[in-house]
Amino acid sequence: MKALRSAVLALVIALAGAGAASYYQQRNPEKLALTDAVRSRAGAPGQFATLSDGVTYYEAAGPANGRVAVLVHGFSVPSYIWDPTFAALRDAGYRVIRYDLYGRGLSDRPDASYDSVFYDRQLDDLLKALKVDGKIDLFGLSFGGYVTAHYTSTHPERVRTLTLVDPSNTAPTVSWQLRLPLLGPYLFQTGAVPGMADNQSSDFLHPEQFPGWAERYRPQMQYHGFGRALYRSRVNLSHENFAAIYGPIARAGTPVHLVWGKQDPTIPVAQAANIRKAIPALEYTEIDQAGHLPQMEQPAVFNQRVLAYLAAHP
Repeated sequence: MKALRSAVLALVIALAGAGAASYYQQRNPEKLALTDAVRSRAGAPGQFATLSDGVTYYEAAGPANGRVAVLVHGFSVPSYIWDPTFAALRDAGYRVIRYDLYGRGLSDRPDASYDSVFYDRQLDDLLKALKVDGKIDLFGLSFGGYVTAHYTSTHPERVRTLTLVDPSNTAPTVSWQLRLPLLGPYLFQTGAVPGMADNQSSDFLHPEQFPGWAERYRPQMQYHGFGRALYRSRVNLSHENFAAIYGPIARAGTPVHLVWGKQDPTIPVAQAANIRKAIPALEYTEIDQAGHLPQMEQPAVFNQRVLAYLAAHP
């Protein structure tokens, strides 16, 4: 009888494992490897730099001797999210650079930590590869606000101004299930990742003005390592001490421009108080009729404000 029970238990476990594997295969959108051949077929307008942790996609425009502005995107939407700002800075005579964070867009998806040190290194490596030696004007949107704030706190000598747009500014809560080894990544990959493209429209106050937004996002989801990068990024962010990031920026006196969409449904505008308290000398701009992406929904207002801020800090 004992042997029978053991056999039945083993069969149940095997069937459960097979079912879990089948469900994972069904739900997981990642079917392809991101190779050089794939990148060449994508026809993206930018270029690729081989850095210490892998290949990074970037786009640079404007005069070679222009003042350098670097744009860092948010949690999962790649660098195209900066389209209006990129064009405005280019046309204003800036040397503007935007790039895809590892795990997103056309950049590699290394099996790495995806923590603050990792993102610092990607930006630092890219600046070295592009021979950007002087100070930069750094822009960070949402999760990119965390990436750029951390870089500014650890590399104050490299940053002339920091512009934070609806930035991540508190450690998110991650459930105990998602923190578990094996189970956490499985749940994230099968539960969160498949719906990510369709959920992006929730960042807008008026999503109907951006048809095709989900379809533009979807191609990056098919390459292995996308979900892993996002999962590790989120778990690491949940351990972050933002006071320890903002404190050095305030003490260094780095000029900071904080911009927020007044109707942001993703990171509420009330959270601006957290950063204004931590960096009292910053300049604050609130943009009406804009959700989480004011640079997309109110580009004329956004561009006028950020260009004026940069001009005031030559």
